[in-house]
Amino acid sequence: MIDMLKFRKQRHLTALLGLTIEGSRLEGVWLRRNAGGLQIQPPLSVALSLDPLTADPELVGREIRNHLDAAGISERNCVVGLPLKWALIAHVEIPDLPEADLGGFLQIEAERSFPCDVTTLQLANSRSRLPSGKQQAMIVGIPRSHLARLEQAFRAAKLKPLGFFLGITALQPPGVASSEGVLALAIGETHVGLQVTNGGGVLALRALEGALEVEGSRKVLHADLVARETRITLGQLPAEVLKNVQRVRIFGPRDLAQQLEDEMELRLEPMGLKVELVTRYQANEFGLPLPADAAVSPALSLAAGQLAGRQPPFDLLPPRVRPWQQMAARYSSGRLRMAGAAAAAVFVIAGGAFAFQQWRLSSLQSEWNGMATRVRELEALQLQVRQYRPWYDDSLRGLAILRQLTLAFPEDGVVAARTVEIRDLGAVTCTGTTRDNQSLFKTIERLRANKEVYELRVPQIRGTKPPLQFTFDYRWSEGGGQ
Repeated sequence: MIDMLKFRKQRHLTALLGLTIEGSRLEGVWLRRNAGGLQIQPPLSVALSLDPLTADPELVGREIRNHLDAAGISERNCVVGLPLKWALIAHVEIPDLPEADLGGFLQIEAERSFPCDVTTLQLANSRSRLPSGKQQAMIVGIPRSHLARLEQAFRAAKLKPLGFFLGITALQPPGVASSEGVLALAIGETHVGLQVTNGGGVLALRALEGALEVEGSRKVLHADLVARETRITLGQLPAEVLKNVQRVRIFGPRDLAQQLEDEMELRLEPMGLKVELVTRYQANEFGLPLPADAAVSPALSLAAGQLAGRQPPFDLLPPRVRPWQQMAARYSSGRLRMAGAAAAAVFVIAGGAFAFQQWRLSSLQSEWNGMATRVRELEALQLQVRQYRPWYDDSLRGLAILRQLTLAFPEDGVVAARTVEIRDLGAVTCTGTTRDNQSLFKTIERLRANKEVYELRVPQIRGTKPPLQFTFDYRWSEGGGQ
């Protein structure tokens, strides 16, 4: 019921920001819906200096916000495409069960299939029906810690995530008729994603690691590796499904996608598969007209699909649990009566303390109202005293500092001062020359012996032959160092 309400709410959106994050790359597209279709603002593509999984979420959010402001993006509602390599994947055959029991069955299968505690994962699934009538489900799990840090970062960036999805499922959505029997390859920032859709769901989903490498500033695609892994994936499909897979669609940057298309045609067309490079969206693909020059991207597909009322599979945004729901779940056992009595007692005590506090605040406010005028007059006088006190200082601090510094220097001129700078009648910087390092250090020791001098730093000496230049600084405080 909650998902349906969320879905209806998103259908009434008139603007949405689509974001994808992979490695250090953040890409975004801001869409607006109007009477003529979808209007696209200039896209965003930046490299983040902070890792969202290791850096402080507040700092990551601030960096994202700065990039959005620089691009002129003020939209708060967003949908986010997650890296496919974050996902753990399991395949499950669904027996003939009532619909009400499928959730529990898939939960048990997830506990059996994943090599970790499933409570640490956010789970989602996509179900498909084979030509023979059997049903299969693909379960995707992503660590909750990853999602929590990412959600904190986006909220720190003043964004409101409406869903976390896998970008490749938006490029080739399984719920539409054109996705039946399609193997999709999406070239990302650090890997190539592979997806097979049939029977209304996702049958295969992989992140092909090692298919992309960075050499200097150039990306290198190992198309032969992608072709080999694609053939392996096809060989693992049931025979009845393999017959239905007729097309291979390639998404990604034009140069790399063209290279991959050439390699896949050589390897897969003898198997009866048609390979096509996707460079633009089909007319009215989302039920809403798009500009003809719109570049195909996961971020744009996510945002356009949401505005068109299309719900991608694998919604991995953790549900927001209200505090009262946490309390109800915590005390739903037989201890509920005792907990209720304790809560009532706490409420009465807190209410009494709050009433006493209000009465005390009211009495103090009355006292303040009686003295507020005199306090403000005294504060004004104190401000004037602080402002004009230096003009009436008869202690001659500057002369006292100079006298003390002069007495420390030898009378024979071996050590001589050239400039003396006194800041705020306390911070002293002296530069000069010396013909003998030993005489300079004796001068420093005589100066350090004064109780008014503190934080005296070792002088900086420049030059190799006399006279040598030196600089030292210290702080002076009347009555003794701090």
